[in-house]
Amino acid sequence: MGNHKPIPTQDGGERAIVATLVLPGSAASEAEDPLEEIRGLAAAAGANVVDGVYQKLNKVNPRAAFGKGKIEEIAQLAKAQDAVLLVVDHDLSPSQGRNLEKDLGIRVIDRTELILDIFSTRAQTKQAKLQVELAQSEYMKTRLMRMWTHLERTEGAIGSRGPGETQLETDRRLVNKKISDLRKRLKLIEGRRHREAISREYPYTISLVGYTNAGKSSLLRRLTGADVFVADQLFATLDTRIRNWRLKDTREVLLADTVGFVRDLPHGLVASFHATLEETLNADLLLHICDASAIDLEVHMSAVNGVLAEIEADGIPLLIILNKWDRVDEDYRLILLNRFPDAIPVSAHSGEGLDGLEEVIGKYLDNWSLHLEVEVPASDGRLLADFRRISRVLQETYEEGNWVAEVTLSPRHWNSLRPQLLAQGGEFKVVGAVGSH
Repeated sequence: MGNHKPIPTQDGGERAIVATLVLPGSAASEAEDPLEEIRGLAAAAGANVVDGVYQKLNKVNPRAAFGKGKIEEIAQLAKAQDAVLLVVDHDLSPSQGRNLEKDLGIRVIDRTELILDIFSTRAQTKQAKLQVELAQSEYMKTRLMRMWTHLERTEGAIGSRGPGETQLETDRRLVNKKISDLRKRLKLIEGRRHREAISREYPYTISLVGYTNAGKSSLLRRLTGADVFVADQLFATLDTRIRNWRLKDTREVLLADTVGFVRDLPHGLVASFHATLEETLNADLLLHICDASAIDLEVHMSAVNGVLAEIEADGIPLLIILNKWDRVDEDYRLILLNRFPDAIPVSAHSGEGLDGLEEVIGKYLDNWSLHLEVEVPASDGRLLADFRRISRVLQETYEEGNWVAEVTLSPRHWNSLRPQLLAQGGEFKVVGAVGSH
């Protein structure tokens, strides 16, 4: 039957067939299993994936995406498997979707519809719900325009005048108003989140980014002891979770866990989730968490790098973290370390490699910090407490009623403490310069 992949059935959910096109230069053409991602996405949406097909084409068929022979194959599979849904790993035009449904006799949804559906069921906070609703409205708007294109081409012609054009304008106005209202509500939330980020006392923020289900939440929980939801499913996390990570040398950083990425993440969704992705943009360092055991690891990494470039976060320093190291055999470990010599192998599950990760993070903090000798009047207990709280004290002593210490701290915190120190008659000397990002 051609490019057909039978899949063990599961209980529950709509019985679905997944299908994709393998086009020249596409991510699917580089993947070992071109159906892996769409299968996982469909399962994440609650579908019972019973079969999968893919077709190699030079370009998308304008009528129904797939070729006639492949559509006949899908129809036979749907009948044999009692499938009621086809999930297509591409965006379809309204006419392509309608033609496929007519040819197959079952419901058809495309990639963006599927991802939006998953996000709508995962959204928990008000912000996430608004972001999903905005993305859905943007998607509806583009489809609305395409569906009414024939009216615009024949404006004023016999049979095209009357309620149709009026309804188009009404639909446009309603959707545009909804989009405008959602953007205003999200802008207020985004502004509040931005102010919160600026006012934080912690000098450094490290953001966990990665392909969905790479283990970001598991690593966050392992490093911080935070009680966060962890599940073996795509897009388990939609809302940014920020936790305090205390290193063994007593310094503290903020770890931000963000929504996972996939290849071809809908542009509307990236735009809608700008407020959530703000933590990534504000980070001092990105930890790119990779599932080292994934068969399409490099395709996943490329997808993440693509989204980082889209949100203009590709200039932030980045460390590659090869997670799930406990699932990788010795031979493949050597291959991965040779391919990614600067990567840090860890296992959020077993704890392997986490000490090495912390050591590397400590070095980064040292490179970013000011190294100072300060002399603080011991009588100023508040200023003394501030230094102890937000700097790393390397050595200290008391001399002639003053607290004399060698410290490292962030430039941002030094800018806030320096005026207070000078106002109290304190002194300082720069021992080391600010490290380069």
